[in-house]
Amino acid sequence: MDVSTPEAAAAHFAQRPDAELLYLARHASRYPPAVGAAAVAELQRRGLVPEAPLAPPPTPEAPAEPDETWAQVLLPVLRGLFWPTRQCWAVPVLIDLNLLVWLAMTWSGVSATAPTGHELARWGSNVTGLTWPGQPWRLVTSLFVHGGVAHLLLNMASLWLLGVLLEARTGGARLLAAYLASGVAASAATLWYHSGGINSTGASGAIFGLYGLLLMLLLSKKIVLDKWDRRGMLGLVLYLVLSNLVSGLTGNIDNIAHLGGLLMGLLVAVPIQLSMQRS
Repeated sequence: MDVSTPEAAAAHFAQRPDAELLYLARHASRYPPAVGAAAVAELQRRGLVPEAPLAPPPTPEAPAEPDETWAQVLLPVLRGLFWPTRQCWAVPVLIDLNLLVWLAMTWSGVSATAPTGHELARWGSNVTGLTWPGQPWRLVTSLFVHGGVAHLLLNMASLWLLGVLLEARTGGARLLAAYLASGVAASAATLWYHSGGINSTGASGAIFGLYGLLLMLLLSKKIVLDKWDRRGMLGLVLYLVLSNLVSGLTGNIDNIAHLGGLLMGLLVAVPIQLSMQRS
């Protein structure tokens, strides 16, 4: 058997029967490497065994994406917070109005952190003896007046987190209607309850109305979530509502306004759900 060169090996095995070639290929470890290789090559030429597939070309590695900077992450969030878009316009408009009122108050000389009751009343707070019956517009304007920057930022953070979630599902017009209706109800409730006199400000009553709306949408399954996500969100909303009401028992917080807004939010959820079904 002459296998000294590839040509000689090929010529030799070209004359051998299939059975012998198959035997040599199966027991190639018993023979010199050239014998097994030549037997396999001849079997492949005869089409009795498949040829070894070509190795696929190496896949070029995708260039590593550069890490996002804090500015690339923060700027879209700030744009969504203050700049209205077609998908989310009501929440940024409400936040901008609240900020503009606070900036105007501060620019006019009102304390940025602790305005006086007289200054708040001058800018439209909800005041017993003024709001009803002579100046009912205070039921609305008081929603945009805050007793300092801390009060403002706390309410705007709640409005943004809650409002963006709701507006994506209800639409801006429905959210705005629920917000204003709940805010007016909260202002009216606090006037009714504090018959001895009150000077109230802030958006928290309207925000509690959004809590009520969200609760009704979750309970009626208008927000599409799986069972566990729904339970988790319900638990979170109930915790936030109850924790705010409990904190109102110990601080200078008007829980009557919160309850009035919450009740109105639960009530307006019914027509909002009906309009969502028709759209």
